[in-house]
Amino acid sequence: MKVGDCMSKKELLEVLKKRFSENKNRHSNIEFNDVLKKLESASESIINSLIMMEETGGMPDVVFYDKDKNEYHFMDCSSESPIGRRSFCYDNEALESRKVNKPVNSAVEMAKKMGVSLLNEKEYRYLQTLGDFDLKTSSWIKTPENIRKLGGALFCDKRYDTVFLYHNGAESYYGARGFRTLLIIWFKKYF
Repeated sequence: MKVGDCMSKKELLEVLKKRFSENKNRHSNIEFNDVLKKLESASESIINSLIMMEETGGMPDVVFYDKDKNEYHFMDCSSESPIGRRSFCYDNEALESRKVNKPVNSAVEMAKKMGVSLLNEKEYRYLQTLGDFDLKTSSWIKTPENIRKLGGALFCDKRYDTVFLYHNGAESYYGARGFRTLLIIWFKKYF
């Protein structure tokens, strides 16, 4: 996907600005004008990643700024797991292992194509401090290699005001399970 195929960069920036202003609790120490300056000069690949996050239902928003590294962290902030990223098994190995009823893709492969990464458990739990997410759905998270080698994969959701971590066979997929992503945008500091 190239900028302009669907959503334009200008449209994306307008959506991000509106979302930013409506959700101050996610970024109380960040000014949108600072984010905007960085995004206006961002590479096409960064903009494409944000567009794909948006167009698959992720509703990306800035959730953290690392001052030392000059990095802005965008995460999917849709209330439920992004609708355009559900019914995927965990990774391509799991996808290939299915003989019948294969899903159309895997979470890891789609994230790679989007230029983003799946949230890990720590990042998922951080996101949950910013609101209530996945109250009806669940999201695959980055799975440690030792678990994945044994055929498993991890996912999380929030029920009963508590974040839960679960396991499943990596080849499984469900209509209510998708995946959330992280895009870290860094900028070189000039002194």
